[in-house]
Amino acid sequence: MHSLDFDILEMNKRILPFCGFSLCCLGIYAQEIQQDTTVIQKLDEVVVSDSRFALKRENSGKTVIKITAEELERNQGRSAGEIINTKSGIEVNGSRSYAGQNVSVFARGGNNRQVLVIIDGIQVSDPSNVNAEYDLRLLNLSQIESIEIFKGAASTLYGNAAATAVVNITTKKATVDGLSLEVASSLGTNQSQNKKDYDISDFTNNFTLQAKKDKLSILVTGGHQYTDGLSAAIGNEEDAYSRIDGNVKLGYRFSNRFTITASGFYTKLKSDFDNGFPVEDADFSYRSEQSRFSLATAYDYKNGSLQINGAFNQITRSFESSFPSAFDSQYVILDVFNKYTFDEKLYTIQGVNLIDSETLFSAQRNTTSIDPYINAVFISDFGLNLNAGARLNNHSEYGSNLIYNLNPSYRIKTHDGYIKFLGSYATSFIAPNLSQLFGPFGPNPDLEPEENKTLEGGIEYRPSNKFRISALYFSRREDNRIQFVTIDPATFESQYRNSDIKAKFNGVEVEFQARPMADLTITANYTYTDADEGLALRIPKSKINGTIGYELGNNNYLSLSYQYVSERSDTDFATFSTIDLEPFSLIDLYVKHDFSKTLSMFFSIDNLFNEQYFEIVDFTTKGRNLRIGFNLKL
Repeated sequence: MHSLDFDILEMNKRILPFCGFSLCCLGIYAQEIQQDTTVIQKLDEVVVSDSRFALKRENSGKTVIKITAEELERNQGRSAGEIINTKSGIEVNGSRSYAGQNVSVFARGGNNRQVLVIIDGIQVSDPSNVNAEYDLRLLNLSQIESIEIFKGAASTLYGNAAATAVVNITTKKATVDGLSLEVASSLGTNQSQNKKDYDISDFTNNFTLQAKKDKLSILVTGGHQYTDGLSAAIGNEEDAYSRIDGNVKLGYRFSNRFTITASGFYTKLKSDFDNGFPVEDADFSYRSEQSRFSLATAYDYKNGSLQINGAFNQITRSFESSFPSAFDSQYVILDVFNKYTFDEKLYTIQGVNLIDSETLFSAQRNTTSIDPYINAVFISDFGLNLNAGARLNNHSEYGSNLIYNLNPSYRIKTHDGYIKFLGSYATSFIAPNLSQLFGPFGPNPDLEPEENKTLEGGIEYRPSNKFRISALYFSRREDNRIQFVTIDPATFESQYRNSDIKAKFNGVEVEFQARPMADLTITANYTYTDADEGLALRIPKSKINGTIGYELGNNNYLSLSYQYVSERSDTDFATFSTIDLEPFSLIDLYVKHDFSKTLSMFFSIDNLFNEQYFEIVDFTTKGRNLRIGFNLKL
């Protein structure tokens, strides 16, 4: 590791050219905005996650982040966690390490169990996991059409765990008449900063087959990734990782009003891992197998739509280590809701959400929640918009609790855009999961749900379709936090308990997006997060992301991405002491060339300057790595 002074000097050397280039581009933009009014580029015009209606961004009371199909295509070879990690307010710890590393999503100073992942309208999680979180390693980017990230308390619309952020994923479906096939393949290196042999050790292959005729649509995808070359812990042993996945999606339109979609997803993951205490090479392995089946129906009528979404998920996990373990869990979800629109001004949704979770510990255990909810969005002619709602959570173990949200915003029209002022106050909850209630380590069946209260205020300015900037302040408070505490120091007896401490967090999120020229795009964001009593482990106070993309002619795309992560704290289990992880900066290069409408190739270099850094104490991170791949559409 370099000294801190040297790291800061190196960071300045790397960020200054990036900032200088950005300022030059902004200077060009200042001229172009006056000279060229013919180029129109829509910047995330429609958002869904904050209301469950497709509303214009200017009518939304949130700064929703939208990752489009185009952005995903221009990040081929990267994981979903790596892409999400470039967005404001989010830190995906483990996404820069070896492929099998546990991935934890932190938002606004919270922990990973406070971020909810939704796939095609269905909440996904693992009831047997101690954090009941969804494993982002299971996602195959080639299956995904788009991602929306909605930050803040969102339990009114989405229920349990939607406390700091919702990651709303929409998978692909057949949309074009006829038969088509897409094949994508890539290979690359997978080495740490200390290795420079550039051996090919990362292989990814995917295909998507889709067919559509009249009322029937079918989509089939399959994928495989294999990686070795890196050791999980710093050492000499290479730890392998592999994932096999596939899905089938069938859609049928019975009439102009009634549609039904059935989906099946399967993922099998195997990963080697090393010993965590003490941290050293070890011949351990982890296996996970997940099957998910879902059925979605929609009946449209005048001004409204009645929808039913249901899913069954089966998950098995096993660990081969010094302390072997195995888990078998499943859950059933049913979400029935009615959407109704009054004169394009008042949008309402009323529904009932049922979740039944089950896990085999020493005995079969389950919990059930039944939540009725209601939400309404009012869009006025004079600029005032209001999003408000409530949910009554009814849980089989702890009873009932009420949560709600109030989200006003005010829009002022400008010549070609708008200025939007927004604010919100919302509550959310995180139910104790099965592992905390009945698991093998310190269970407590008397746990109450965690509660979150979030206050936001901000502004978004979009003078034209080529420029947008937003700034948001948030303040968040956690009550009844569930912690694993030591009851008897002499025997090390421990138990999950609700804490009396009220944890408080606050921060600022700034986002910038511009298209100063027809061929040039600039995106950047900055996040500052603080806490009254210090942030949790591995969460940075400051984080900067920026990307400059340039379309060279009609067939070439180049991008340069920058990320800065400030100092974080972590625990060194060799000494059981808290240490500070040094800040780091990463620069990535991506080049894509379209030979035709059917064939394209890409080349990327991640961690261009081979920066040395830690995500987790004594565990490996990726050094400079190269990747090349192609995409074929038939």
